[in-house]
Amino acid sequence: MTVDKSLFEPLESKRSFEEISSKIKSLIFSGHLKPGDRLPSENELAKQYKVGRQTIREAFRILELSGFLTVQKGYGGGPVIQDNIMEKISDMILDAVKLDKLSVQEFTAARIAIEKAILNEAFDKIDEVDIKKLQENVSTAEDKIKKNESATVENFNFHTLLARASKNNIYIIMEGAINAIHRFLRRRYAFPYDKTKAGAIAHRRIIEAIINKDRDKALDILEKDLITVSGSLIPISEDLSSAILQQPTGDDVQPSKGGTKNT
Repeated sequence: MTVDKSLFEPLESKRSFEEISSKIKSLIFSGHLKPGDRLPSENELAKQYKVGRQTIREAFRILELSGFLTVQKGYGGGPVIQDNIMEKISDMILDAVKLDKLSVQEFTAARIAIEKAILNEAFDKIDEVDIKKLQENVSTAEDKIKKNESATVENFNFHTLLARASKNNIYIIMEGAINAIHRFLRRRYAFPYDKTKAGAIAHRRIIEAIINKDRDKALDILEKDLITVSGSLIPISEDLSSAILQQPTGDDVQPSKGGTKNT
C-alpha cells in the first residue's frame, strides 16, 4: 500500500540521516506505517524533508540493516516496510559468537537452560493449535525417516514451534539465535543419522508429556535430547566459533567416520 506523503514532515533544521531514520521508525511504532507499505522514492522524501538524496539513502540503509525495510530493485521497486527485526537480532548474536571463542559445552549449557525455560512457559500457555502444529511436525519427520530421508528441517522447526507456543517474543528471538548457531555447526560437520531419528522420537515423547500435563517428564526428555545432540558434536569441534568461521561454502559437508548422513 502506498502511504500518504504528508506523514513525512520537513525537518526544522538540517539534521543527520539518523534522525530521519528515527522519524520513520516512530511512524512504524505508532502504526502509521505497516509491513508491506511502500515509502515515497528517495527524490520525493528528499523534497519532503528538505535534505539531499544521499541523506535519505543513508537513512534507508540504517532501516534496512535494522530489519525495518527492504529496498526492492527494478521497475516498481523502492523502499518497502518489512518486519525482519527478529531475524536481524539473531544475525547480530551470531556475529557476536564469531568474534569470541565459545565452546560447544557453553553453547549446550546455555541452550539447555533457555529451552527448558521455553518449555516450562509453553506448558502454561500452549493451546490445541500449538499441539496440532507440533504433532504435524513430528509426523512429517517420522515419515521422512521411514523413507531414509533427512528430517533436519522438521527437527529444527520443532524447537521453533515450542518457542512460539510460549507466547513470549524474547524466547522466540533467543530460539532463533540458537537455531542459527546450531545450523552453522550442522553445515560444517556431518551428524549421525541415528541421532536425528532419536531426536524425532524424543520430540514425540515431549508432546505426549505435554498432553498428559507431565511437566517434569517433558523437561527431562528435552534435556537428555539436547545432551545427546551435544555429545555428537563435541568430539568433532571443541570450539564453536572456529567451526563457524571455517565452514565450507555450499553443501560441502565432511562425513564422519563410518559414513553418516548429513541430516
